[in-house]
Amino acid sequence: MSIVRAGFYSSIATAARLLAALVIVKLVAWLAGPEGVGKLGQFMSLMSLLAVLAGGGISAGIVKYVAEYRHDAQKLSRLLSAALWYACVASAVMGCAALLMSRPLSLWLLGDARYENLIRLLAVAQLGIALANYILAVINGFMDVRRLAFIQVLGSTLSVVLALGLSRWLHLYGALLALVAGQLLLLVVGLPAWRRSPYFRRGMLRLQFDREMSLKLAAFSIMTLTSALLLPLINIAVRNHLALRYGWEQVGYWQAVSKVSDAYLLFLTTAINIYYLPKLAATHDRTALTSELRHAYRYLMPAVLVLALLVYAMRGWVTRLLFSADFAAANVLYAPQLLGDVLKVASFLLSYLMLAKAMTRLFVISECVFALSYLALVYVFTAWFGLVGAMYAFAVNYLFYLAFNLVVARRYLGAL
Repeated sequence: MSIVRAGFYSSIATAARLLAALVIVKLVAWLAGPEGVGKLGQFMSLMSLLAVLAGGGISAGIVKYVAEYRHDAQKLSRLLSAALWYACVASAVMGCAALLMSRPLSLWLLGDARYENLIRLLAVAQLGIALANYILAVINGFMDVRRLAFIQVLGSTLSVVLALGLSRWLHLYGALLALVAGQLLLLVVGLPAWRRSPYFRRGMLRLQFDREMSLKLAAFSIMTLTSALLLPLINIAVRNHLALRYGWEQVGYWQAVSKVSDAYLLFLTTAINIYYLPKLAATHDRTALTSELRHAYRYLMPAVLVLALLVYAMRGWVTRLLFSADFAAANVLYAPQLLGDVLKVASFLLSYLMLAKAMTRLFVISECVFALSYLALVYVFTAWFGLVGAMYAFAVNYLFYLAFNLVVARRYLGAL
């Protein structure tokens, strides 16, 4: 499947996911204003963190090795049995931990013990979320983009309906509850869709420990968990720093602009996840790898530049549409954020080489270094420039990350 066709299907799926996410943000903006949007970001960081931890952080590993082993029935069966065992054990551990820590998490992230039961529900849902991630990763590994898009579109549509109903009934609490339930809807939709696929075998739902395959998956677990742990934790630290310095209303402006970036970049990052990770994993010739990367830059960099310029030109309208007139102060934050988005995509295209080729040590070290450098830059730049300094920190950090990835790619592939 070509990147154009993969991009078409992934765009449909991304549009559905984006609509679902924006409905939640809009509801929270209506119900609780900028302060509520800031706290929504905290809860979404926790969800992101637990969702990856629950599955053991092996989704990228499943995609890579399914792409490699799909023509070897024995290895594929061993891989998937080990992956399902790994994901179930990890989700049980994380679910229990989240249950025990539900009250401290509620107080730390949301400053209100009333959300303790919501975090308990999120903890109980971890097994279902882990199974949904497992199914999506297997489908992605087979590069069945059409089926993957169908699952995400139908799941997102149902989650929008659920969000509208729950928010009308339970207000802000209901909107946050819909975020949790939306993850489980992917399992409800995904399992029957996967069972109808031509490559589904009953053995893919068997749990079995396999030392060799578990060790291979563990390398990806380390890489994914490093990234997944650091990003939400660093963002939580940034929000807390901004809240202490400027108040939660200002955090809401920062969160709003970050959310807009996340929204339009979903179209590009989804295409990279769906197409390039399995493609790079299955390609071993260095000349072919270089060709794939050039192909990616030829299509994706013009796209991100055009999208960033459109968002900047329409920033006032976008802010009013997605949030409300109360968020007008966020408009001055867009320029450095959008520049950082362009640098982010440019660096991500190269960083996927480390994931696809299991460069575990280098990936983990780089993720730690650049996560901490971002936090340090936020402290420095906000002291100099105020709230907009957080956006300057984002752009400068991705400039450094791009330079690092260029060095790594040149060393691995030779001259690009």
